[in-house]
Amino acid sequence: MDGHIQANTTMKDVKLAAGYMPGFGNDFETEALPGALPQGMNSPQKCAYGLYAEQLSGTAFTAPRGQNERTWCYRIRPSVKHTGRFTKIDVPYWKSAPDIDPDVISLGQYRWDPVPHTEERLTWVTGMRTMTTAGDVNTQVGMAAHIYLVNTSMEDEYFYSADSELLVVPQEGRLRFATELGVIDLEPKEIAILPRGMVYRVEVLEGPARGFVCENYGQKFDLPSRGPIGANCLANPRDFKTPVAAYEDRDADSRVVMKWCGQFHETFIDHSPLDIVAWHGNYAPCKYDLRSFSPVGAILFDHPDPSIFTVLTAPSGVPGTANIDFVLFRERWMVAENTFRPPWYHKNIMSEMMGNIYGIYDAKPEGFVPGGLSLHNMMLPHGPDVDAFEGASNEPMVPNFLANTMSFMFETRFPQHLTVFAAKEAPLQDTYMDCWKGLKKRFNGTPEGDWS
Repeated sequence: MDGHIQANTTMKDVKLAAGYMPGFGNDFETEALPGALPQGMNSPQKCAYGLYAEQLSGTAFTAPRGQNERTWCYRIRPSVKHTGRFTKIDVPYWKSAPDIDPDVISLGQYRWDPVPHTEERLTWVTGMRTMTTAGDVNTQVGMAAHIYLVNTSMEDEYFYSADSELLVVPQEGRLRFATELGVIDLEPKEIAILPRGMVYRVEVLEGPARGFVCENYGQKFDLPSRGPIGANCLANPRDFKTPVAAYEDRDADSRVVMKWCGQFHETFIDHSPLDIVAWHGNYAPCKYDLRSFSPVGAILFDHPDPSIFTVLTAPSGVPGTANIDFVLFRERWMVAENTFRPPWYHKNIMSEMMGNIYGIYDAKPEGFVPGGLSLHNMMLPHGPDVDAFEGASNEPMVPNFLANTMSFMFETRFPQHLTVFAAKEAPLQDTYMDCWKGLKKRFNGTPEGDWS
C-alpha cells in the first residue's frame, strides 16, 4: 500500500486500503516508500529520501530483552520540530489520579446509565469524561476510567499523552485514529491500544461516538500467561493488528495538545506531525476484534474465577496481582451441572469498573444497559441481583447458550475514586442498591432450606 498522503489533503479525504500486520508485541517493519527503511543498521549517516532517524522508547533502555520496547522511526522532520513553547490549558472533564474530592463518597456500589450525547461540539480531548481515578499518575501506578463522547473530528489538531497508554473500547459509532505509525479504524466489538508518547489525530467516521477508555499509568498491557490452559484460547496474538506505515507531508497551521503529569498543554506548529515514512520495532499501536476472544470455562461443575476471562493485563510490582486487568464477558455456553452458573457473591481486593457494550449481562438482567457502567470498589460485596439469583437457582441443568452479550471490566488493585462528574453530573442510578433488597433468608434449620 502507498501510505503517502498528498500535500494539502487530510486523512479523511483519502481512501486508505486496509493495512494491518498481525501479531501482539511482534518486531514489525514497514515502509510507505520503497527503500525508506534502512537494512542492517538503525541510524545511517544519511537516511534515504532525506529522512531523519529517531527512536521512540516505551521502556527503559536497560529493561530485560523480553520486556524492552522501542521503535525506530524514519520521518520527514524529527519530533523536536513538532513542538514549540507550551502553554497550559484547561481540559475540565479529563482528570488524573489522585483526584479525590472530600465531598464525594467513593465507598459503595454504583451504577450509571449511559452518559448522554450532547449538541456541544466534542473532540477526542474535549469529549473525555473521567469517571474514576486510582493510584498516582506522577508515580506511574494505577489508572483512570473514562467515557468518551465524540461528534467532531480533530482538524489540524493532534494529541499525545506522556502519562499513559490508552485502551479504547467503543460502544457506539466509528472512529479513525491517524497515528504516527499508521491508521487504525475502530468500531464497536473492537478495542485499540494507543501507546504512551504516540502522537495521533482522531476523526469521526460515523457518529456520534461513545465508548470507554482505560488510562493505564503503569506497566503496559500484555497478554496474560495461560498457565495450565496452555498455548491456545483466550486472546491469541495473531488476532491483534498493527497498522502499516502511512504518512502525511502537509504544511498547515496545527495544534498539538499534550497530557503530562495530569496537566494539559498546547503548542503550535506549521505542519502535520504524522510524518513517519517507515519504521521498525515493537512499540506500536494495535487493535483487536473482541469477537476473536475464545472463552474458557467449567465443563462439569462450578463457576471459575473471572480471571479466566482476562484479555489483557498490566502487571504491578506484586506477582500475580495486576495494576489493571481487562476482562471480557461475551457469548458462551454454560454447561456446568448442579451449579449456580452466574458469577457468585463475593468481595475481593480488586476494584471493578464494569461496562456494557451490548446486550444483557447474565448477573444483572435488569438496569445494566448498553453504554452503562457499574463500580464495585475493593472489599465491597457484590453479585447477582434478585432476578438473576432466582433464575439461576431454579433453571434446568441443561446446556444454555448465553447470546447477545458483551460486557467487560477494568479492574485494578487500587481503590477507584469517583470524580465530581461521576458523582454529581453523570446519570447515576440511585436505586441500584435496591437490586439486592429482595434476597430472602432461606435458612430454616433443615438441610433443604426454605425455597418457597
